[in-house]
Amino acid sequence: MKILSIETSCDETAVAVLDISGALESPDIKVLGNTLYSQAHLHEEFGGVYPNLARREHEKNLPTILERSLRESGLGVLDMDFIAVTEGPGLEPALWTGITFAQRLGEEWGKPVVGVNHMRGHIYSVLYSPDTSSEKRELRFPLLALLVSGGHTELVRMDKIGQYQILGRTRDDAVGEAFDKVARLLNLPYPGGPKVSALAEEDRKVNKEATIDLPRPMMHSGDLDFSYSGLKTAVLYKTKGVNLDEVERRAMARSFEDAAIDVLISKTKQAIDTSEVDINTLVVAGGVSANKHLVSEVERLKESYPQLDILIPDQKLTGDNAIMIGIASFIKVSLDPQVLENKEEIKANGNLRITSSEA
Repeated sequence: MKILSIETSCDETAVAVLDISGALESPDIKVLGNTLYSQAHLHEEFGGVYPNLARREHEKNLPTILERSLRESGLGVLDMDFIAVTEGPGLEPALWTGITFAQRLGEEWGKPVVGVNHMRGHIYSVLYSPDTSSEKRELRFPLLALLVSGGHTELVRMDKIGQYQILGRTRDDAVGEAFDKVARLLNLPYPGGPKVSALAEEDRKVNKEATIDLPRPMMHSGDLDFSYSGLKTAVLYKTKGVNLDEVERRAMARSFEDAAIDVLISKTKQAIDTSEVDINTLVVAGGVSANKHLVSEVERLKESYPQLDILIPDQKLTGDNAIMIGIASFIKVSLDPQVLENKEEIKANGNLRITSSEA
């Protein structure tokens, strides 16, 4: 299948051209064209993504990005089998921009348009590796996915391709959101998550253990849900009215990151331990999957679960991108080819669940 995919769920504008074939659990993925523009520098003064600014930037940049990806691919519009576009979750003004653009292209080109669940895209992002010499990636079931981003913290189980069960999710702040809020408390610019992690890594070089005691909310709650607002508030109380020097900022960043990731690892282990059959694949995906400390702690799970395949996206695919949307659309259409025949109604849904009814 030759697919044009579009991603505009937040502050990345992305268009990719892909040629995908083969088994759904281990498809052959060729990225023929891929262009991504990040707006992060424009939202820095707001300390987070400003939805209407994101919408305007998507509208301005989509035509240029489309042209670049098509030119890179060497294909024309008539070569595409269909157009894929993110329908949610995300910021609805931003989502509508991509949907409207895709639908207009579909009408002009006479091509079907397929709506894609953004979170499913994150799961399937692990199937692509730009390193052609590396071993082909495969999903073995049952599969557990830890989805960690600015808007989501979820544990999702898959017993087969296209089947999703949410085992646990955040009750308030997502882990990526907590990273960004703590960054603001430490006077770090947006996007703050990577900057918190960089400070934490500096502290680990000089201190074997964290020097500040912070809570691990819900780590022993007996369920698989998460909560990060309390951890963020604990950092607030310890920093309020205090002029931290650089050593103290590093210590706070490290203590926060240790606490946040301890909870992720603990809940993931609990999900594996309580499964009635061995989990064969652990996917860790979303923006926070780029976090070095999280990756290190996840890889250590192999010591306790030797049967586990651990799949983490290529660094360039940890954030929002159009490649993962194209892969997810390939799986959706392969499971239900009638999607291309039946013109589906695509609506922006900022709170779309990964367990929604579409394939």
